[in-house]
Amino acid sequence: MKAIALRRYGDADALELTELPTPAVAPGEFLVRVKATGVNPADEKIALGNLDGIMVTHFPLVPGFEMAGVVEARGFGATEFEVGDEVIGFVLKDWAQNGTYAELVSAPVRTLARKPESWDWLHSACLPLNGLTAYQAIKRIGIGESDTVLIHGAAGGVGTLGVQIAVNRGARVIGTAGERNHDYLRDLGATPIAYGEGLADRLRELVPEGADAALDFFGGDAVAVSRKVVKDPARVASVADVTAPEQGGQLVWARANANELTEVAALAESGKLSVPVSGSFPLERAADAWRLLHADSRARGRIVLDIDAT
Repeated sequence: MKAIALRRYGDADALELTELPTPAVAPGEFLVRVKATGVNPADEKIALGNLDGIMVTHFPLVPGFEMAGVVEARGFGATEFEVGDEVIGFVLKDWAQNGTYAELVSAPVRTLARKPESWDWLHSACLPLNGLTAYQAIKRIGIGESDTVLIHGAAGGVGTLGVQIAVNRGARVIGTAGERNHDYLRDLGATPIAYGEGLADRLRELVPEGADAALDFFGGDAVAVSRKVVKDPARVASVADVTAPEQGGQLVWARANANELTEVAALAESGKLSVPVSGSFPLERAADAWRLLHADSRARGRIVLDIDAT
């Protein structure tokens, strides 16, 4: 099969289009022919060795965690899907090696859900990682009807889905973003607010009684600012600041969960979620996709590898 792989740790320049054997399919796993895969900052962090402290890495390393594709074969005891079923997946395993920048990937059943029928391959491939991250963070701090929630990085990949999921739960959402994204947030149902110096004061003016919860999808001083305006610091969750627990909040690391991914896919199929895609590349141009991700890290839309076009 064709795949993008690294022979050593490195950045975009280390990515190689290569031929690799078809991945082994363990009991309880499915072999999926990948149609498209989302490009995420975490892909490069693995490639650079930045996550060595929490994940064992083997080479050749195929990056990528999320995909949309078609079931091609089933391992022993894997009965949840049939050959030919269209699926999406957050293919997170206990180690990093056989990722989704490939024509084929072996995926444990816990990582898969049925693809939203009305979504195309490119948009579906952008749903698993960011969707689960937002969904699990929102569940962790119990955001629900009548809550006022502050979302940092609201126009980003995770933030876009977080805003929509929170709004769907009946929450009032206040989202930080640059001025160019304020109308976009209004269209998603959020009240936009500019980030940067003086954010806490602007929030107090907007919500004098304080916010009920906050989600940090951006990093920086978002947790510290949130603690100044949220009534209960325990209802501050971050996916970007590892010091959040030390500040009384919670750190969220997305987990592969088939049931929750199915719930996210159901929201997408019902028209309650949307994901903007700003660029797509064939598999062999994965390095260009990474460079584009760096060139505009605040870009609103997702970048995708269209493997079906390779």
